[in-house]
Amino acid sequence: MRHPLKNKMRMSLELILNAVFPAGCLKCAEPINTPGNLCANCWPTITFLSTPCCATCGYPFEFDGGQDLQCGNCLRTPPSFYRARSVLKYDAHSREMILGFKHADQTDRGPAFATWMYRVAPELVDNCDYICPVPLHPYRLIRRRFNQSALLAFELSKLSGRPTIPDLLFRTRHTKSQGTLSASARHKNVKGAFRVSPKHSHKIENARILLIDDVYTTGATVEACSNSLFTAGVVQVDVLTFCRVVRTANLAI
Repeated sequence: MRHPLKNKMRMSLELILNAVFPAGCLKCAEPINTPGNLCANCWPTITFLSTPCCATCGYPFEFDGGQDLQCGNCLRTPPSFYRARSVLKYDAHSREMILGFKHADQTDRGPAFATWMYRVAPELVDNCDYICPVPLHPYRLIRRRFNQSALLAFELSKLSGRPTIPDLLFRTRHTKSQGTLSASARHKNVKGAFRVSPKHSHKIENARILLIDDVYTTGATVEACSNSLFTAGVVQVDVLTFCRVVRTANLAI
């Protein structure tokens, strides 16, 4: 239990720091009053994803067709994971936010991003046994110095109290960057590229895993990770990402 005097000193220090270094908008960094938020100019440019959506992958629908409606992709090729949800539509506006987080060392955005993720899908977070990030290959981790998905997983663990295993999965090979590949090439690129760490395999038998990544594009990466988790004895995998690509071809049937 903290001492009252220490609490007052901490609050005073926070007030001074906020006055000298005011919180910045998560997108444009303009000063704002509330940390972990967007300014009035940036807020309307961001597309938040919510219901109605595909019951499986979370793809947004224009009209509400029922609680259990699935998109065409999930009907044609059901994914191995149970559910996937995302906070924002990945476009020119949200792209700035996520690339700054991944490549410009703006890791201070992690707590705010995780808070938004928790608000979007609290049932996925609260009902899992372990939170697991999509891993980076060691070569890429050395270059970047941190795994952005692991940072989000840590923050979600702090918010929810659910345990995270940051090294539950590892990459078996250094795959090509997915950015320029087609959907089929993405799936081929990461097929069999993930394994469960032997030191954690005993923990996850019959467990429910929440898989964390920054962007859901075609689902190839989370699908490959899910398959490896099921092979190790997991009974359910849910997926939670900060952004997702929305393609018009992914229509409901």
